[in-house]
Amino acid sequence: MRIRIWISMLLGLLLAVGGGAPGWAQQTIKVAYTDPLSGPFAQVGDANLKQMQYIIDFINSKGGALGKKFELVPFDNKSQPSDALIALKSATDQNMPFIMQCSGSNIAAALIEGVNKHNDRNPDNRIIYLNCGAVAPELTNEQCSFWHFRFDLHAAMKAEVMVRALPKTTTKVYLINQDYLFGQSVQREVRNFLGKVRPDVQIVGDELIPLGKIKDFSPYITKIKASGAQALMTGNWGPDMNLLIKAGVDAGADLSYYTFYAHLAGGPTAIGAGGENRVFSVMPFSENVAPEIGNAEADAFIKGFRDKHKFEFTSAGFRTIFEYLQAAVNKAGAVDATKIAFAMEGMSRKDFLGFDTTMRKDDHQLIGEYFVGAFKKGVKYDAENTGLGWATAATILAKDIDQPNSCKMKRPKI
Repeated sequence: MRIRIWISMLLGLLLAVGGGAPGWAQQTIKVAYTDPLSGPFAQVGDANLKQMQYIIDFINSKGGALGKKFELVPFDNKSQPSDALIALKSATDQNMPFIMQCSGSNIAAALIEGVNKHNDRNPDNRIIYLNCGAVAPELTNEQCSFWHFRFDLHAAMKAEVMVRALPKTTTKVYLINQDYLFGQSVQREVRNFLGKVRPDVQIVGDELIPLGKIKDFSPYITKIKASGAQALMTGNWGPDMNLLIKAGVDAGADLSYYTFYAHLAGGPTAIGAGGENRVFSVMPFSENVAPEIGNAEADAFIKGFRDKHKFEFTSAGFRTIFEYLQAAVNKAGAVDATKIAFAMEGMSRKDFLGFDTTMRKDDHQLIGEYFVGAFKKGVKYDAENTGLGWATAATILAKDIDQPNSCKMKRPKI
């Protein structure tokens, strides 16, 4: 009888250490990644996944954190907030300390709320949300959360960069954006900064389109041409951006295109040679910056990725994220979400290219340099075998992007 009792106790102990183990007992530091990996925006999610894994392999080769390796665990959210919340539930059920998401501010808003609720109810199993690209300004202002860290500039910052990149000869612009939280933010902020910085510019058209629904943008291009616009300004991403610019190029529209995301997967192919010197993208990184500034280490990293995956490395910001995680976990001395969050806020580090970055403590918004890229020939790294790539048209330093915030951060007690 005693033997049976001892066996039962031993099995219970093994289950506690194994199947039901808290995050600190796991052999790897798991990062849940949820983005569209199927459907119309799958190309973006798949490209993100490959770049993240390449970066994680590099971070792990440098020792990981606390002697543990990082492990990426992907979840397809199909561009739906409900599916992202299912991914969050799965991540917390497995005691993962981090969930990462890039695409869709509507999804980001749902995740912030979901993470807040979970962490309030489960102080021993908290999770940090790493935002790698959902950029509605509200997320680090009125909706800011101690558990949310954004590693990309928000839409108002990007809008200011875009407006400042307009040449003085451009006086008529047309706006097209996606009709959801992010697209509405871009629309509002571009209008705002045009009024502040370029009051001479006339907005001759302004439209919101349903997210991921338009297959033929030629009717929009017809309206844009008729308006007399010299430039099209858009925060569209994925097929909504690729198809829009392709329609304009195919129609021979005499336009310049100012975008947030033309440099991402599928954009250069859709644009093609007809977009030479016409398309500009506001970006946190361009492969060609590395050789332009003589950063040999960054250049070798880029070449290594291209040799392995046969497409360009567009997301150096992901390396910034994992280097922040590595430093914060080591500083915290434990794989504990609360300690890591306190360690990460206010942290400053050099990024992939050697520029200064800071995770602003007030609102958990990363502040770092940004670039405006022009799509043209004659660069070291072309994009998607088009013969054209992104040359640096402007560099904006962190100190020039540091807009104020309205966040009232509520911090937990340690």
